[in-house]
Amino acid sequence: MSFGNRFFFVSLFLGTALTRFCNCNQVVLLDTTSVLGELGWKTYPINGWDAITEMDEHNRPIHTFQVCNVMEPNQNNWLRSNWISRQAAQKVYVELRFTLRDCNSIPWVSGTCKETFNLFYHETDEAHGVKFRPAQYTKIDTIAADESFTQMDLGDRILKLNTEVREVGPINRKGFYLAFQDIGACIALVSVRVYYKKCPFTLRNLASFPDTVPRVDSSSLVEVRGACVDHAEERDTPKLFCGADGDWLVPLGRCVCSVGYEEIDGSCVACRPGFYKAYAGNIKCSKCPPHSFSYGDASAICRCEKGFFRAEKDPPTMACTRPPSPPRNLIFNLNDTCLLLEWSPPSDTGGRRDLTYNVQCKRCGPEPDHCQLCEDELRFLPGPLGLTNATVTVLDFSAHANYTFEIESLNGVSDMSSFPRQVAIITVSTDQGGPSLVGTLKKDWASPNSIALSWQQPEQTTLPIIDYEVKYYEKEHELLSYSSTRTKAPSVIVSGLKPATWYVFSVRTRTAAGYSSYSPKYEYETTGDSSNMASDQGQVLVIVTAAVGGFTLLVILTLFLLITGRCQWYFKAKMTSEDKRRANYQNGHVPFPGIKTYVDPDTYEDPTQAVHEFTKEIDPSRIRIERVIGAGEFGEVCSGRLRTPGKKEIAVAIKTLKGGYVERQRRDFLREASIMGQFDHPNIIRLEGVVTKSRPVMIVVEYMENGSLDSFLRQHDGHFTVIQLVGMLRGIASGMKYLSDMGYVHRDLAARNILVNSNLVCKVSDFGLSRVLEDDPEAAYTTTGGKIPIRWTAPEAISYRKFSSASDAWSYGIVMWEVMSYGERPYWEMSNQDVILSIEEGYRLPAPMGCPVALHQLMLHCWQKERNHRPKFTDIVSFLDKLIRNPSSLLPLVEDIQSLPESPGEEMDYPMFISVGDWLDSIKMSQYKSNFMAAGYNTLDSVARMSIEDVRRIGVELIGHQRRIISSIQTLHLQLLHEHEKGFHV
Repeated sequence: MSFGNRFFFVSLFLGTALTRFCNCNQVVLLDTTSVLGELGWKTYPINGWDAITEMDEHNRPIHTFQVCNVMEPNQNNWLRSNWISRQAAQKVYVELRFTLRDCNSIPWVSGTCKETFNLFYHETDEAHGVKFRPAQYTKIDTIAADESFTQMDLGDRILKLNTEVREVGPINRKGFYLAFQDIGACIALVSVRVYYKKCPFTLRNLASFPDTVPRVDSSSLVEVRGACVDHAEERDTPKLFCGADGDWLVPLGRCVCSVGYEEIDGSCVACRPGFYKAYAGNIKCSKCPPHSFSYGDASAICRCEKGFFRAEKDPPTMACTRPPSPPRNLIFNLNDTCLLLEWSPPSDTGGRRDLTYNVQCKRCGPEPDHCQLCEDELRFLPGPLGLTNATVTVLDFSAHANYTFEIESLNGVSDMSSFPRQVAIITVSTDQGGPSLVGTLKKDWASPNSIALSWQQPEQTTLPIIDYEVKYYEKEHELLSYSSTRTKAPSVIVSGLKPATWYVFSVRTRTAAGYSSYSPKYEYETTGDSSNMASDQGQVLVIVTAAVGGFTLLVILTLFLLITGRCQWYFKAKMTSEDKRRANYQNGHVPFPGIKTYVDPDTYEDPTQAVHEFTKEIDPSRIRIERVIGAGEFGEVCSGRLRTPGKKEIAVAIKTLKGGYVERQRRDFLREASIMGQFDHPNIIRLEGVVTKSRPVMIVVEYMENGSLDSFLRQHDGHFTVIQLVGMLRGIASGMKYLSDMGYVHRDLAARNILVNSNLVCKVSDFGLSRVLEDDPEAAYTTTGGKIPIRWTAPEAISYRKFSSASDAWSYGIVMWEVMSYGERPYWEMSNQDVILSIEEGYRLPAPMGCPVALHQLMLHCWQKERNHRPKFTDIVSFLDKLIRNPSSLLPLVEDIQSLPESPGEEMDYPMFISVGDWLDSIKMSQYKSNFMAAGYNTLDSVARMSIEDVRRIGVELIGHQRRIISSIQTLHLQLLHEHEKGFHV
C-alpha cells in the first residue's frame, strides 16, 4: 500500500445506498450493483486494482474496485471485466459511477498523481481465457471527474459520486470485454452498468409494436409495422418509427375494434349484454334499440322481442317493429258507374312508416257461406294491392249483387308475423236504393263569364242530402277535360267561363250512402254582350295598369337605395383607407404595403395567445402524412399533402412534436410557428398552419423539394453557373432584408438553415434561435445562454452574446462562402477555439476556387470586425442586383487576380479607404502610421504589394499585429483589377 489506507473508500460507501432504477427504453447487459456473488474481474498486475465487496443497509452487495498508487510514478494498472454478450445491440452505452480524489489534497505526490483514467473495449465472438493483451483493446475515452474530493471531505464522510456515460459502437461481434486503465489516480469505481437502448413494446392506435433496436446512425429511423390487438382489424397499415434514443415516433395508420367490440384503454372489449356494435370502427357499443335485447357478450345485433320484427333491409340501429292494426272508419260511395271505398289509417302503425293497404273482394250468394273471390270480375283503380292512399275506386260491378270487401293494413314486417292478420270489412249491395236524382236543371241568367243554374230537390230521399256536385265542360272539348263545383243549396253560379261559348252541365247528389247518378245533360251558352265585355275589359285594364305602375315604382325605389348604399360604402371605404394611411404617417411608419413590425411571442403573458393570433389552425383530417424525411429537435419531420377547400392540394412538410412532451417543450415547439406566422415573403419559408387541438401537435410549412442548401450544393458540386449561385445568394439576402426591416435578428443564418425548392428558390428557415431587436435599429439583443454556432457567428456575438442585423450580415458572408465552395465546411477541421483565436487575430476565410473577386470583396466587407462598418442587407441586395445585371463583372476570379503581374507605376482606386491612415484606422493599427510613412509606404497601391518581411522590417514586431495587417493587405491586393474594372465598388 503506497498511500495510506488503500481501502479508505469502503467505510464511506457502506452507508450509501446506490440508486437502482429501471428504464423501459434500456436493456441492461451488465449491472455490477445487481450481481449477488463475486464479479470475478481480472486485474493486471495483481497488486494494481483491489476488489472490495461489502453490503449496504438493505443487505445488497456493493462491488467496488479501488486503486490509489499515487506515490509511485509510471502507473499502468488494468482492470478487465468478464465477457459481456451484446445480445441484439448494435451500439451500447457504458455508465460509470466513481469517486476520484483531488491530487492537490494529497501531500508529496507532485508529478505522480493523476485525476483521470482510461476506458477500453475489445470485441470477440466468445469468452476466451487467453492472457490479457492491452494492445488488443480499443480506447473509448479518457474519463475525468466533474467533482473530486479532498481530505476534508474524508473527514466529513461526504463523497459525491461522479456519473459518466460513453457510447460504444457499432459492435459487430457477439460480445465484448471492458477494460479500465489507471495511470496514477486515486479512484474508486463504485458501479458499472452496460446497456443498449430499444424502443420498448408498446400499444398505439390498437396495434402492438415489438421491442425494436434502433440503428447505429442516429439520423435514421427504423420503420416498424404493428399487429392489431385481439378483436381488432386494420383500417390503415399501422406503423411506428423507432428513433435513436429509444423513442417511438410518427404513428401512422390504425386498427379499429371489430364488430361487437369497443375500445377501452387501448384494447378491444366485448359489448356487454343489452348493448351491441354492428360495424367495425372506433365507436362505442350502443344500447339496444327499443323492443330488442342482446343476451350475450360481443353482440353485433340485438334480437327482437316476441311479436316484434326487423325487416331484411332495416339497419341494426333501427328499433324492432310489428304489423299494423286494421284500417278504421271504412265507408263506401256507390253510384251507377263506380264504387268508392274510403277509410282512415290504422290506430297503430307498428312503429313504421312503410304503410300500404290491400283490398280483397268476395261475392256472396243468398247464403252468407257461399262466397267466392271476385277480383278478376272487377277493376280497381289504382289497384287492389300495395295502395298508399286510403281510398280505392271499384268499377265493372254487377247489379243486384252483394260484395264484401276486406281492407288490410301492411308494413315491412307484416310477412314475418305468424299471427292472423286483422282486416276491416264492409258489405255493399248494388241493388239497394241509392240517392235520388235531381229534377230539371234550369239556366237563371247568363253573362259573358258566368251562368246561374238551379234545380228541384228530389221528391223522395231515404237519407238527407249532404251536398250537390255540378260537373261542366265546353261542348267542343267534351273528351279533353271537365270541371266540377260543390254547393249545399239547389243552385249555383258557375264563373270563369268564356264569352259566347256553349257548356254542358249535369248534377248529382251525395248522401251518407254515397253519390247518386248524374242528372241528364243540359247545354247553355254564355252571352257575348260587347258593353259588358268592354266593362269587364276596362276593369281588367285598370287593374293591370295599377299593377304595372306599382311594380315600376318599386323597381325605381330599389335601384335608388342600392345606388345610394353603394356610394356610401365606397366613400366609407375610401375614407377608411385614407384614415389608415394618415394613421401610419402619424405613428411614424413607412406607408408601404407589406412593411410591419415583428412581435416577439415571449412578450405575451400566455404564449398560446401568440399562436392563436399569428397562425391558422388546420383540421388534421386535411393532412395526409406520406413519409418520414428526417428528425428534428422536438420530433420527426415528414412530407405529405394538404387539402384546402376550394384550392388545389399542395405538398407540405410537417414537423411533429413527439409524445411524452412537457408543456415547456410544447411552448418552445409552437414558438417557431408563431414567429413564422408573422412573415410573408417569397424568400422566407411559408407557414401553412398548425395543429394544436389534437395529437400529434404539428407545424405545417411549404415543402421544399431540394432540402437544405448545404447538402444540396454538396450533391451537385460544380453543376451551376456563377450567375445561378449569385441568384441563390440574392434570394437569401432579400429574405434577410425583409427580416431586418421588421426589426428581427435570425442568429443562426447558415446554409443548413436555407431550404431550396425545385426552382432553385432559396428560403430562410429555422427560427429556433431568432430574437427580436429593440426599437433602436442600432440596439442588439443580449442572450442569457444557449449554444452558439461559432463558425457562423460574429465576434461580438461570441464574446459578449450581442446579436444584431450586423451579426446576421457576418453570418451571411459565411453563407456566401459556403455557396461558392459548394457546401464546404467553414474553417475546415479547425477547432472552435482555433476559429475564435484566428478571427480575433484578423484571419479571414480565403476565396473558394472559382470565386469572382467581387463576391469575395463582399464577403470580406461582411467580416469587418467593427459591426457598424458591415454592409446593410439593403446594400447587399442592391450590390447583387448590379452583378446580375452586369454579368461581365463576375468574370475576374480571385486566383486570376493574384497571378497578375505587378504594375508599379499604376495608381488604383480604393473605394473603401481614401488614405493609408484611414486603412490603418479601420483595422485598429493606427499606432503604425509613422512606421509606414517613414518607410515610404504612403499610397494604398504601395501597401498592397507588401510582404510579411516588409511588415516586419518597418517595425511591426507583435505576431498578432503582423497577421492582422497581412490579412488586410491581402484584401487590398484583391482590389487590383484591370482598367475596365476601375470604379466597381462594393
